[in-house]
Amino acid sequence: MAPETPGTEPQALSNLLQENRRFEPPAALAAAANVTAAAYTEAEADRLAFWERAADRLTWAKRWDTTLEWNPPFAKWFVGGRLNIAYNCVDRHVEAGNGDKVAYFWEGEPEGDSRTLTYADLQREVNKAANALTELGVGKGDRVAIYMPMIPELPISMLACARLGAIHSVVFGGFSAAALQSRIEDADAKLVITADGGYRRGAPSALKPTVDEAVAQTPGVEHVLVVRRTGQEVAAQERDVWWHDVVERQSDQHEAQPHDAEDPLYILYTSGTTGKPKGILHTGGGYLTQTAWTHDAVFDLKPDSDIYWCTADIGWVTGHSYIVYGPLANGATSVIYEGTPDTPHRGRFWEIVQKYKVTILYTAPTAIRTFMKWGDDIPAKFDMSSLRILGSVGEPINPEAYVWYREHIGGERCPVVDTWWQTETGAIMISPLPGVTAAKPGAAMRPLPGITADVVDDQGNSVPNGGGGFLVVRDPWPSMLRTIWGDDQRYIDTYWSRFEGMYFPGDGAKKDEDGDLWLLGRVDDVMLVSGHNISTTEVESALVSHPKVAEAAVVGATDPVTGQAIVSFVILRGSAEEGADIATELRNHVAKALGPIAKPRQILVVPELPKTRSGKIMRRLLRDVAENRSVGDVTTLADSTVMNLISEKLPSAKSDD
Repeated sequence: MAPETPGTEPQALSNLLQENRRFEPPAALAAAANVTAAAYTEAEADRLAFWERAADRLTWAKRWDTTLEWNPPFAKWFVGGRLNIAYNCVDRHVEAGNGDKVAYFWEGEPEGDSRTLTYADLQREVNKAANALTELGVGKGDRVAIYMPMIPELPISMLACARLGAIHSVVFGGFSAAALQSRIEDADAKLVITADGGYRRGAPSALKPTVDEAVAQTPGVEHVLVVRRTGQEVAAQERDVWWHDVVERQSDQHEAQPHDAEDPLYILYTSGTTGKPKGILHTGGGYLTQTAWTHDAVFDLKPDSDIYWCTADIGWVTGHSYIVYGPLANGATSVIYEGTPDTPHRGRFWEIVQKYKVTILYTAPTAIRTFMKWGDDIPAKFDMSSLRILGSVGEPINPEAYVWYREHIGGERCPVVDTWWQTETGAIMISPLPGVTAAKPGAAMRPLPGITADVVDDQGNSVPNGGGGFLVVRDPWPSMLRTIWGDDQRYIDTYWSRFEGMYFPGDGAKKDEDGDLWLLGRVDDVMLVSGHNISTTEVESALVSHPKVAEAAVVGATDPVTGQAIVSFVILRGSAEEGADIATELRNHVAKALGPIAKPRQILVVPELPKTRSGKIMRRLLRDVAENRSVGDVTTLADSTVMNLISEKLPSAKSDD
């Protein structure tokens, strides 16, 4: 939502960053692309017919009666249609003779720890898990909380729920007991699936004690189903059952029953401004339609030859849509990795690309900037000639990180698809198409066929090319959230109250002179400097374009002269050294790139930035530092000691000369 601070709501965003580089699609890729420019024309001519054709890629037990029922802001897609999501992701591929095809190459963090699951293997395991859940009293409409490491039993558990029509709520395995408890309570989950632990940075990381603490406060949980992964000792509780005891003895036969297209598939919680997490509700038919189509179109998937790797955690929506549901619906072969990119060494990702001959890689800008910081020599040691398409997700990618990714990971031959979407949208909404788009570093380019996204001013009017404002979606889309679990009014207030009849995701954006879209991050992060609304994203991009800077985070701090002033936190590249004049050098660089109005008041060189386990920078904590306030809650950080290191650097901050 828009900022709550009086007088800081942006009327329009200043368009400061200019980018003139273009990368045309490789000719061979364009000639064989799954989706061509004709898709835009088809969708524009008849948007609903376009999505009907996308839905026909799935197997329906009963075809729908009505494509869309739209009672703003509540949508129902493929009304009357019936299908089983797990059948579409697993069984139909086996029935088509592809049972021996690999569904997942799973790579554990300890080297040499790996498993390969074919679609036939997956079918057997999902059936056994579905039978076990039935034995444990789980039925259609029941909620199941899943709190697990990145092991095959995680997607198996999700698919078993989907098979039964139970609603899964996956909670990221880095969340605290209090966060897990609040999500179990809100969904009223009757079963929790977890593991003794997982491997993280070279050591077992316990999960079961967190579950025990959470479940002690949630009497509605009847059973806790525990996978043995690390062999750590766990405290036995009365409601515990071991996966190997209850699942392994089940029959591997289970007949999938069709469910209504609008039956709930999953709840996924995202943080809310009130402190209470929002349970984003997705239903089956429309969600699977758009995730499958976008996975095929945006990544130009060739199921017979591609090895696809999305590096996200399944605890986030990226993992739901582009590790589990989209790829499996398309019969893809995917890689799942349990651990971190620096264990046991900083070339781990590239070692995995080399081992499995990965062809499509989908990762986050924060990871790419970390790899830049570690140095060009690390990826250079590995053979990544198998790669043909690179993807970016999670936040706007700054142009220099984009170009580095394309050059050092993609060998200057791979298109980069910079995708914009959210937990709420369910699937990719804005992205280049690799066989169509002449891509611009840092731009999400244009809405995908069938999506009507726009940039509007404070009054809800479209801004002209070259203008900035608020990103909105004007028409319903198949994978959209249906509501916030148990709270329709909050759904209306959060997403539909800012602009009448339009979905507002809370992001700022701009149109360049060609009308292509650039995402500028959350409007909460816009800074009002001397009457100019400046995006943190653009200033961060300017800083990272300097050869000495690996990563940057920018916040606005109260200033008696300008209202807000720009304070920058930067991490230098491995070879760069902090000199007395580095702050002046970087401030002048930003002024040259964006104009004097964007020159930071302060530059702080720091060893690390405060990030959540998913890699998002916690700018709220940096604002506390910049404003000389006591630092707020750090429990969601991957490393809570980072804030101590940053606070120690504050006295050395250089201000305007």
